[in-house]
Amino acid sequence: MEKIIFDNGMVQSMKKLFVISALGKDRPGIVNQLSKAILDSGCNVEDSRMTVLGGEFALILMVSGHWGAITRLERQVPALEKKLELTILAKHTEPRTAGKDMVPYVVDVVAMDHPGIVREIADFFASREINIEELSTWTYPAAHTGTPMFSLNMTVSIPAGVKIGRLRDEFTGFCDNLNLDATIEPARQ
Repeated sequence: MEKIIFDNGMVQSMKKLFVISALGKDRPGIVNQLSKAILDSGCNVEDSRMTVLGGEFALILMVSGHWGAITRLERQVPALEKKLELTILAKHTEPRTAGKDMVPYVVDVVAMDHPGIVREIADFFASREINIEELSTWTYPAAHTGTPMFSLNMTVSIPAGVKIGRLRDEFTGFCDNLNLDATIEPARQ
């Protein structure tokens, strides 16, 4: 990472961050064309998530570069939106500061699909001030019966002061009440 040290001894990064979110009809070549525009601007993809939901392609990515490269990319957004037939939102951002004394845990849930599962699980963690860092859900037919099933995988940041045994017991009881099969385990990083 490029850094500049000022006379006062403060270190400032010259690397700037830019987040891009895009949505549009899925077709081959979108990632290729978007990543080429990022590279041609002098930027680098730092982090990304891409998926197809129904017939729609969706992505969110964070790129880095010096201020001139980010500016070049930012100026291209309207043309990229039109050329790629995507709805694009873009925003400057700052590096994330890691939460002190936070421990990552992975939560997996499987259940017969019904409305409200994500909301109930999100409420469980939000009411305990536990942040959801990543979340993926999907539905699928159960083997042999075809019953609609729901699966959730997420990473949460649990404050180090939280008694994990107690949290696990509360979560297990919560899931039992909603007929959800779930686990909460330390993330393996």
